[in-house]
Amino acid sequence: MLVDSHCHLDMLCPKQQSIADVLEQAAQQGIEHMLCVSVSLERFQPMMDLIAPFDQISASVGVHPDGTDVQEADEGQLVELAQTDKVVAIGETGLDYFRTEGDVEWQRERFRRHIRAAREAHKPLIVHTRAAKQDTLKILREEHASEVGGVLHCFTEDWDMARAAMDMNFYISFSGIVTFKNAQELKQVARKMPADLMLVETDAPYLAPVPKRGKTNQPAFVRYVAEYLAELRGEALEQIAGATTENFYRLFAGARHQASV
Repeated sequence: MLVDSHCHLDMLCPKQQSIADVLEQAAQQGIEHMLCVSVSLERFQPMMDLIAPFDQISASVGVHPDGTDVQEADEGQLVELAQTDKVVAIGETGLDYFRTEGDVEWQRERFRRHIRAAREAHKPLIVHTRAAKQDTLKILREEHASEVGGVLHCFTEDWDMARAAMDMNFYISFSGIVTFKNAQELKQVARKMPADLMLVETDAPYLAPVPKRGKTNQPAFVRYVAEYLAELRGEALEQIAGATTENFYRLFAGARHQASV
């Protein structure tokens, strides 16, 4: 069995009529659970309403780092929403300098609020980082993020960053990007990764893996990520599936409880 540790089902299928087909296709590929990740407070409640009937879906609460025209979340609000049924994490949060110009202090402050809320709520963090390696690690250290740990999702950085994150109790999650031909440095990271600190994800509806690249991504496609990692590492698919599934439930303990209900 596999778990999709990061997807956006509210973007993929905004109506419950369409989500049933997505879940059926995921089940056919052995995907037993998925984590639907929040990107804004405005979308949080509609997202929760969408996934409410489905025991195989957990959720997070947070504001994506590159959202500008969105409601800011204070620590108290994040802590309160983190107590919502199904919510197992804070995020996605982090830093994204790739598309941002000018002063980005607002991003850093948003990131710090999320880390402080995670520590207060005792929930792990889902961290998005792009073109912001040094600042991401610096803020994680300064805000004592190691107390709750979490995951660097859709990882695209180098081994040094992966190692530094793992030293702070963070897992590394691989998406369809690892299957792309030009992701050579990332493939090297994937080969080196300790099996007990890896996760797999789709980031659906984005970043569909080879052989589905260019199509709308969905949780069922996380199997292609796992199969590719198995080939890359010279391991059986069952090893990758077993390790990443156990890692997911270890990190997101609330999801294990939910899955057993």
